[in-house]
Amino acid sequence: MDMPPDKNFAVSWDQLHRDTRALSWRLNGMGTWSRIVAITRGGLVPAAIVARELDIRLVDTVCIASYAHQDQGETSILKGVVGDGDGTLLIDDLVDTGKTARVVRDMLPKAFFATVYAKPEGRPLVDLFLTEVSQDTWIHFPWDTELHYAEPLAERHGKA
Repeated sequence: MDMPPDKNFAVSWDQLHRDTRALSWRLNGMGTWSRIVAITRGGLVPAAIVARELDIRLVDTVCIASYAHQDQGETSILKGVVGDGDGTLLIDDLVDTGKTARVVRDMLPKAFFATVYAKPEGRPLVDLFLTEVSQDTWIHFPWDTELHYAEPLAERHGKA
């Protein structure tokens, strides 16, 4: 079992939308893609935004399981896609250790791979990313979080 990350980075729906649109701006004009392949589940929302911004109508998914909350396990391909990636824009929310990215790179070696966020271990496996975060940071995506009371720092450290 992996140790929990030291740092946390919460991403709101608004922030994810802004960041994905910024990624789209960078992608615009970089290539001509006939389809987007989203890596599920995290890549679904960014892929929808990129598809809209770049006017790409054909969106497919590659389904790979590797996470159970904060524990990364073995990768399992649940659904692949046809082809070698030629003309494909591959989208994911995050490249972390690169385990999932390596599997998808092997499946679609000619695809252009873009992620919204990247950590140092996985960064060399993608062609483009928007924001880098440290390896010891856990990103809390909006689909994994809910609003609740936030305990003041003084209470957390026993000063209240």
